[in-house]
Amino acid sequence: MPDDDRTALHDGLRMTAVALARADIPYALVGGYAAWARGAPEPSHDADFVVREPDADRAKAALADAGLEVVQPAEDWLFKAYHDGAMVDVLFRMCGETIRDELFERSDSMEVLAVRMPVLEATDVLSAKMRVLAEHYCDLGRLLPVARALREQVDWPRLRAEVATNPYARALMYLLDELGISGDDAPATGG
Repeated sequence: MPDDDRTALHDGLRMTAVALARADIPYALVGGYAAWARGAPEPSHDADFVVREPDADRAKAALADAGLEVVQPAEDWLFKAYHDGAMVDVLFRMCGETIRDELFERSDSMEVLAVRMPVLEATDVLSAKMRVLAEHYCDLGRLLPVARALREQVDWPRLRAEVATNPYARALMYLLDELGISGDDAPATGG
C-alpha cells in the first residue's frame, strides 16, 4: 500500500474513533486493524468498527460532522465512511448477528495509532474472521498469520464452539491444530 493511502487509512481510522467517542456512541475497532492492534500483520484494505444498530444513524451523523464522507451501500448491515479515498466500514451486524453489549464489554481499551479506543478481544476477532469463511471466500492463507499472532490471546475452546457449524472454519481449525497454533494441549496429529 502506498504511503499516502496508508496515511489516509490511518487518519480515517483515528477520525472515526474520535468522532464516535465524542458522540458518546458505544463502539469497538474490529477486523484486521483490531487484529493488528493485538500483534497481527497490518491490513491494507480498510478499517472496521462496530456500533449497535439503534446507534447507526447517530454514528453516520457524527462521522459526517467530523468530515468523513458517509455512504450507504446496498448492504443493510453496515455503512461506509471515506477519508481521502480510504474506506472505513461501520458495521451494526457482524456475521449476520446483532451487535450486543457483551461484545463491547469484552473489548479492551487500547492505544491504536495514538488514539485510545475499544478494541475487540482476540477471540471475537478470530471468530468473526473464521465465521465469514464460505465457498466464495475461503482464503485460509490470509488467516494463518492472524491466528498465529493472536494465539496466546485466544480462548480456543470458546472459539472452537463458536465456529463449529461452519465447515470452512472447521477446516481452518483443523489446520491450526495440525500446525500447533490452536493452543490445545493435545499434540498435533500427523507429520
